[in-house]
Amino acid sequence: MPSLNIERSIEISASSDQVYAAINDFNKWMIWSPWLISEPEAQVEIAEDGRSYSWKGNRVGEGNMKIRSEEKGKSIDFDLNFLKPWKSSSSTRFELSDVGEGVTKATWTMDSSLPFFMFWMKKMMAAFVGADYERGLDMLKSLVESGEVHSKLDFDGFDEYQGCEWIGIKTECTLDEIGPQMERDFSSIGNHIQAHADLASGPVFTIYHKWDMVKNMVSYTAAVPVRNRPADLPSNFTSGTIPACKVYKIRHTGPYMHVGNAWSTGYMMARNKEFKQMKKIDPFEIYLNDPKETPAKELITLLHFPVK
Repeated sequence: MPSLNIERSIEISASSDQVYAAINDFNKWMIWSPWLISEPEAQVEIAEDGRSYSWKGNRVGEGNMKIRSEEKGKSIDFDLNFLKPWKSSSSTRFELSDVGEGVTKATWTMDSSLPFFMFWMKKMMAAFVGADYERGLDMLKSLVESGEVHSKLDFDGFDEYQGCEWIGIKTECTLDEIGPQMERDFSSIGNHIQAHADLASGPVFTIYHKWDMVKNMVSYTAAVPVRNRPADLPSNFTSGTIPACKVYKIRHTGPYMHVGNAWSTGYMMARNKEFKQMKKIDPFEIYLNDPKETPAKELITLLHFPVK
């Protein structure tokens, strides 16, 4: 069977003992798990000693996990078993190392294998699980450093989107570059809108045209809705229309760095046939408050998945 090997790391401003305390007790995993946030109503049973747990849900499937061995403050090895959507067993590990005064590097690995009939999905599965690990490590870092994870999902459900005309900047970049690149794009849009005060008709948003997790690339358009599309746009600008359509909405409250939790959940719901995505209209996210005036933990991002 094709092997699947994942490794992701993050640096956390805390001692190795503090990080260790957040990963050797599965009660803490409920706070920062990159999967359980997608299905709050999933059935979870945690052993009294916090060293093992099992889960069962419509989106997250079914399985169990337990600590196999550990070295306090340094490493923990886990046995991970999936029962649904298919049976598999994996060995996962956390390794902690001091990389500076009060800074710990946490490395999360998984060694597993795919069912033989999924050999063609090896690169895709590695990319998706790797992205899950990155989201989990980001939330682990937040929990250890601040005592909380500010990433809340609300499922607003089906609604009718009225449509809009927009102007914006289309970009293709790596997923690692998306944060600073998007900031530059919206800065350019903001400068243009300031010079044309009567143009904008609502809050800015981003249309996501394509995620290529294997190549680590994303194609998106940073945009603002307008009353009418001007003919004299700057050369790096484009324009378009989002037609009126039915959508499924997921609301994320918290820093933009955690919005991936909402996107992962939305695509998980689509795969689970909780809604049927309309392929002709790309999904988009609307920013309901200004990051320059709003604390990061209160930022609201409203995802729209056009549906049939």
